[in-house]
Amino acid sequence: MKSLEYLNGLGNYFQSEALSNTLIPGRNSPQKVPHGLYAEQLSGSAFTVARHQNLHSWLYRIRPSVMHGEFELIKNEFLASPPFNHLTTPPTQMRWDPMPFSHKSHDFISSLFTLAGNEGAAIHLYAATTSMQNQFFYNADGDFLIVPQSGNLQFKTEFGTLNVKPGEIILIPRGIKFQVILLEDKARGYICENFGNPFRLPELGVVGANGLANPRDFQIPTAHFSEEKGQFQLLAKFQGNLWSADIDHSPLDVVAWHGNYVPYKYDLSYFNTLNTVSFDHPDPSIFTVLTSSSNTPGTANVDFVIFPPRWMVANDTFRPPYFHRNIMNEYMGLIDGSYDAKQSGFLPGGGSLHNCMSAHGPDADAFIHATQKELHPEYYSDVLAFMFESSQVWRLTPHAYAAKFRQQDYLSCWKNLPVQFEG
Repeated sequence: MKSLEYLNGLGNYFQSEALSNTLIPGRNSPQKVPHGLYAEQLSGSAFTVARHQNLHSWLYRIRPSVMHGEFELIKNEFLASPPFNHLTTPPTQMRWDPMPFSHKSHDFISSLFTLAGNEGAAIHLYAATTSMQNQFFYNADGDFLIVPQSGNLQFKTEFGTLNVKPGEIILIPRGIKFQVILLEDKARGYICENFGNPFRLPELGVVGANGLANPRDFQIPTAHFSEEKGQFQLLAKFQGNLWSADIDHSPLDVVAWHGNYVPYKYDLSYFNTLNTVSFDHPDPSIFTVLTSSSNTPGTANVDFVIFPPRWMVANDTFRPPYFHRNIMNEYMGLIDGSYDAKQSGFLPGGGSLHNCMSAHGPDADAFIHATQKELHPEYYSDVLAFMFESSQVWRLTPHAYAAKFRQQDYLSCWKNLPVQFEG
């Protein structure tokens, strides 16, 4: 695997071939492609955007992607897309337990459950109990940023295979076909579907050249192809709906490729965490792994932010996240461990939603503990949490609001906060 250097915006290209002498230097679409292959360009941006933003790859495949049957609509009541106006979302703070596994068998795609969304992104959950069998999928609506919480997964893509485990993330750009294989009995996690500008590394400003997520740690697949023939289904998410077409071969038949529009994965333990070494809190933007920009400079369509294991050394400081109200809209999930602002109720696989200007912060037990403890440098080893943070309100789907695994008593975690005013 190679590092995904194009995330730094320099437009670097990559190439891989499963059969030698497939790629011809200086030629994208020769009159005759070696090995009798077809040349096909996959574009993830407009043709005429600036060079450093132009995302595309050339694929050299056994059959072109046009070879499939007619698409038919598949009904899926739990999958949703914009405009997300079927429910008037209240400003109430909300929290969910982990989504339970169904008693029925569900693969990665059929298990998708849309929690919330807006015009720029959507939040989905998955809880799969079986691998995708004779099915392949691509998303025409947006990119999938997948955050596993439990269960190892194998993603077979047109570009090759990536194995992903909890503590890692994988991004599959819009339009790329893939199949998900469970490497354990079941798997659960989170997905941010990005309809807006592609994710990239945030600017570092005064931090300088190093820190946060480093480009060299992102990994991309090596070319690998399948010649399998048979009766398969090609699934597509298009305009918010799920569609299916018959196909008589595996669409993962790319023998070689080159370009900068590729799937990639990242191990969150490689994130170089920054924090204060004196007092008070820097803003949580220091924990941004990837960002999708909006049309407003300095404001994200959606940020992917993590709270990983780290040292806390600030003196005379309330160390957990302080009480705050925010112009941004925060969905938080817990991959592993326990979050320092919540003593109970926030479980791995669960999530919380604090929309624009909805107050939130540590629960009563966490507040009391943090204000009374003697401060020493301490290492937070038992935590890996994340946020999908958007400039647009996360609008709930009706089935997320009515879900049995939504905690009806979440607000009670603050009811015992003491009044300490002495006048």
